[in-house]
Amino acid sequence: MENTTYIVKPRLGEILKERKLTQSQLAELANIPQSSISRFDKNEQHRDIHLVAISRALKISIDELFEIKAVK
Repeated sequence: MENTTYIVKPRLGEILKERKLTQSQLAELANIPQSSISRFDKNEQHRDIHLVAISRALKISIDELFEIKAVK
């Protein structure tokens, strides 16, 4: 049986750039602190409630906020 490890990386910076949005603008749309957006983007903290708020504000699924790669 082989174990697979996954690398999970936030795509928020890429999404914001595509949509020409700043972290501050997203924070206002999602009604959460800009510092929380920054921590998410730096892969420091992913609070469930913030993931939901961000995905709803951007009208995307939570899965779309991340890039997931399998590593053997």
